[in-house]
Amino acid sequence: MAAPDPPPRPGKPPLPWRARLLVGAASALHAASLRGDGTVNRFLLSIFDRHAPPTPAPVAGVASTDHAVSDHLRVRLFTPTTTAGDDDGKQRPVPVVVYFHGGGFVFHSAATAQYDELCRRLASGIPAVIASVDYRLAPEHRFLAPYDDGEAALRWVLAGAGGALPSPPAAVFVAGDSAGGNVAHHVAARLPARVAGLVALQPFFGGEAPTESELRLRDAPFGAPGRLAWLWRAFLPPGATRDHEAANVPGAIRRDADAGDGRWQAFPPAVVCVGGWDAHQDRQRAYAGALRAAGAEEVAVAEYPDAIHAFYLLGELADSRKLVGDVAEFVNRRAEQLEKRALDQARD
Repeated sequence: MAAPDPPPRPGKPPLPWRARLLVGAASALHAASLRGDGTVNRFLLSIFDRHAPPTPAPVAGVASTDHAVSDHLRVRLFTPTTTAGDDDGKQRPVPVVVYFHGGGFVFHSAATAQYDELCRRLASGIPAVIASVDYRLAPEHRFLAPYDDGEAALRWVLAGAGGALPSPPAAVFVAGDSAGGNVAHHVAARLPARVAGLVALQPFFGGEAPTESELRLRDAPFGAPGRLAWLWRAFLPPGATRDHEAANVPGAIRRDADAGDGRWQAFPPAVVCVGGWDAHQDRQRAYAGALRAAGAEEVAVAEYPDAIHAFYLLGELADSRKLVGDVAEFVNRRAEQLEKRALDQARD
């Protein structure tokens, strides 16, 4: 006899009242916009998904500009004023982080106000240029569209971003949260030798068999099983299950390793951020474990025990501020390693 599902986690995540109201409103809006026929009420979303315009003149030390990569792909660049130059006036190379927003492959954009604000905090906190990618959304654009757009955006940055970068990048990272973390993984896997590191903020993975955390935290913010199943149906190829390689990434990595495929040994260093109130946490830890077992160079897990899914969008939370510091430490440490390696090679 199968063991009964674990009971929901008792209590509520420790959130201030304002954050709790915002999370509740966002959850209700998302649920109301998903139609039974598999389409999305984009008009309803447009009413409540507040957009922030680009600010070519710096605001709070960060300027932002929009750029067309192709006829359907745009990138918003966030450039901190701290990258302007050294004391001698020369441009100082800075890291570039290619960022993919979350939203279950269905919601949000690079202009969504919460993501605009997050990218500004990352740009000033690291400091780095953040290239936030406006990839195509499901269900109008299913697998592989976000991955193809992500690769195109990464190649655009590696080629110099059309001259829009303040200086040649010191190193180029990929990062993303939730579904954007999924996209970031697949983009890094396509061009591992060109990526300095991966920052996966609560990446969205799936599978047919529910995990313990998905059952225990099914009532937590953004953890409702029915809604998660809807999002995967909207994104995956018609007829695919959640064990598809796009969703069950830990399983796909393990299968590759068992088959003797050594490509994951070349995967760039990664940090995976996990929240204690996130229904997806078991799959995120499994992802880190699968990469390590497959021989990846470096895989760290950053734990935030009191954090809900998407906590980093709530800038007033202490964990949100801590995350920016943790990402800055990873990016700067890795950029310094690459700089030292390049200098050593030049001497040889």
